[in-house]
Amino acid sequence: MKIYKISKPKDIKEYFKKLNVDGGGVEIMARKSEFSFIQIKELKTPAVNILKQEALSVGAELAVPSGVILCKKEFFDCLLFGTSAQFKILAKKLKAQPFGLKLVASFLEEILSVKKYPIKIMGVINANSDSFFSGSRFVGKEAIAQIEQMVDNGAKIIDIGAVSSRPGSSAVSVSEELERVKDILDLIKEQKLYQKATFSIDSYAPEVVEYALNSGFKIINDITGARDTKIIKLAVNYNAKLCIMHMQGTPQTMQNNPTYENVITQVDDFFAKQINKCQELGLNKSDIILDVGIGFGKTLEHNLELLKNHQHFTHFGCELLIGASRKSLIDKIIPTPTELRLPGTLAIHLKAIERGATIVRCHDVAEHNQAIKVWQKL
Repeated sequence: MKIYKISKPKDIKEYFKKLNVDGGGVEIMARKSEFSFIQIKELKTPAVNILKQEALSVGAELAVPSGVILCKKEFFDCLLFGTSAQFKILAKKLKAQPFGLKLVASFLEEILSVKKYPIKIMGVINANSDSFFSGSRFVGKEAIAQIEQMVDNGAKIIDIGAVSSRPGSSAVSVSEELERVKDILDLIKEQKLYQKATFSIDSYAPEVVEYALNSGFKIINDITGARDTKIIKLAVNYNAKLCIMHMQGTPQTMQNNPTYENVITQVDDFFAKQINKCQELGLNKSDIILDVGIGFGKTLEHNLELLKNHQHFTHFGCELLIGASRKSLIDKIIPTPTELRLPGTLAIHLKAIERGATIVRCHDVAEHNQAIKVWQKL
């Protein structure tokens, strides 16, 4: 007999099947193997005590501060942890409980029903001369050649923009933005490149977005987070997906002392509000992509907090886009010029995939394709 400890397999169901586990047992044991931690902030003290007992009753656990049992404060923070199987039973029990525990039950049900999406690489093409990474700048036929190379290297999505959104960048008129990108859009339409990949327009100008949609584009990448209802209506009318990104302020002001009481809950509240707005205007939730906006109105600490807790945002059931390619947070961790930030980019993006990201927006498609394929095998 030989015994050894293993890491949890990435696809636990496939692992059970290889062991020839009975079909019904695969699903049951898979739920028992999925372990999660749920941070709950400012829960009413009676609810904390109830949740502690209910969690223990199903085999889960709730970590609470000292003083809870004596009700020394009105609210407490706590940490719930357990398996998916335990959370499923716990959610049912909490539905009958007061003091806000019904909301806890709803959240548990959300995370238990999260849909899994395939991982896709989104290659970046910039049609402007002032993007922060010079290696992403292309015009006309050069852009078309780069697009075809990215597709050959594994990109499923190509994101094209003509306005820099780096901190302190200058605003550009709609006419100038359209002029910069028009030739590329026309060539994509003329050569029917949209049959080879899905195209995304990185813009929040309705006129530019509509021109792209008429050129075969299927994704709107809106860094303003769908604040303009015209953008949402265009997504609905053209049956396109809409990427909602969180940004505090504008590109011109976003890094002027960004502050949050809690960056996770505030970004979460923003997504909830914008998703509801989109649905009210007729956009299906399945057509919404979420992007926490790394580097957009965030300090290094805010960016790291979002990356460490990226999996939280899967509870919306939408695809999650991660876009940290060669960004300055890498330089803040270890001083590195933009041209040498690929290793740091890969580290961030692979960890983000591990924590729920399914669309990886990057400049270096071939390198990401290789890294992701190796990561998947591991």
